[in-house]
Amino acid sequence: MRIVSLIENERGREGCAWAHGLSLYVESGKRAILVDFGPDGAFLENARRLGIDVGNVDAAFLSHGHYDHAGGMADFRAANGSAPIYVQKNAFGDHFADDGGSFRFIGVDRNFAALSSVVVLDGDADIGDDISVFTVARRAHALPSTNARILMKKGGELVPDDFSHEQCVVVNSGGARILLSGCAHSGILNIMEEFERKFGGAPDIAISGFHLMRKNGYGDDDVTEVRKIAEALLRYPTSFVTCHCTGLEPFSVMKEIMGEQLSYLRSGEELSVKAVVN
Repeated sequence: MRIVSLIENERGREGCAWAHGLSLYVESGKRAILVDFGPDGAFLENARRLGIDVGNVDAAFLSHGHYDHAGGMADFRAANGSAPIYVQKNAFGDHFADDGGSFRFIGVDRNFAALSSVVVLDGDADIGDDISVFTVARRAHALPSTNARILMKKGGELVPDDFSHEQCVVVNSGGARILLSGCAHSGILNIMEEFERKFGGAPDIAISGFHLMRKNGYGDDDVTEVRKIAEALLRYPTSFVTCHCTGLEPFSVMKEIMGEQLSYLRSGEELSVKAVVN
């Protein structure tokens, strides 16, 4: 199994672009899938540099309805006219960020809803060939505090986003179970517990942003939140690979606690599942 970060926030492989966003390419057996499309079409140029033909992708998934994961969706459709693109039913809703009193649209270009092969899901789904998606039905743990500025329009008013548009992808390959998430707006601890309920145990590998990044630095409460999440993840036998919206400072804090159980996948870098799963 091969997993490649086609684009991510941090500079990684030489010659590859990096940007605030995420796109992951996964080869498993005879299947090739894409999870997210980055903020624009730059992930396609990175794919070409890495020798990856996205025309061979046979299924694509949008983790949630934010521009930094969906901006390159039309570019992908132009490069691959046949692969279904699986999205949750609320992915094309009105999503905003509160930038200190001004509200910025951060949703998906509404024109993308009309792209051919878009498949709208309502919750969990079995895609076939050992690939499935799930949503988080229960949230026993607090959501990331950074979610506080993320809103959606409901009934003509801006209200806190419920992240019902977020989905996770599960790939079973060679006896390993791989969990792929975008930002974990539902909270990585809630996602892990939902995975356990639905799949009867923990994933071997979980690849996800943890949505802990802050633009204006980290206070004591923020560091405490990060530490508690890292300590809670230690109970799992999972190898965690993070990226995108975790933030380098939170990653450093988590790395001190989790050690070799946590790594970072930068733009253009590749993960070999055989190197992680014993």
